[in-house]
Amino acid sequence: MIGLQSLPDDPFQRLVISIFRLNGALIAKGDRLVSDLGLTSARWQVLGAAAAAPVPLTVASIARNMGLTRQTVRTTVRELEAAGFVRLAPNPHHQRAHLVVPTAAGEHAFGAAMERQVAWGEGLVRDHDAERITAAADLLQALLAQIHDARIDDETAEEA
Repeated sequence: MIGLQSLPDDPFQRLVISIFRLNGALIAKGDRLVSDLGLTSARWQVLGAAAAAPVPLTVASIARNMGLTRQTVRTTVRELEAAGFVRLAPNPHHQRAHLVVPTAAGEHAFGAAMERQVAWGEGLVRDHDAERITAAADLLQALLAQIHDARIDDETAEEA
């Protein structure tokens, strides 16, 4: 178990380090949860973005929505396509930016992954208050929004 004694005293630094550690643990557990489905956490994330979207998305749209680079998503989409989990469809709005469309196999793999994640997640949070979890998620979303706003401000300042 990772102890809090190894975290700095500054609350923000504690939060950042905890998020990094949690992210690493989530990726490792995600990889183990879905490996027999032909997925990794990265593939699951990109497949999920495509499967959950109300309309087919481009690689750039998935990257933007997930906070990933286009190159990372492009590579992952190629892996998913080779595995038969997605297909690239023509985009009527852009000749070169194809749409990422989950296949039946991709929908099945994503559904199976989500069933496992729900069961695992329910066990993980069973002993934690729902209000506290919601508050943590709200805080993370607020910080994310501030970071995005700051990025826009930084980009605007660089252009000046």
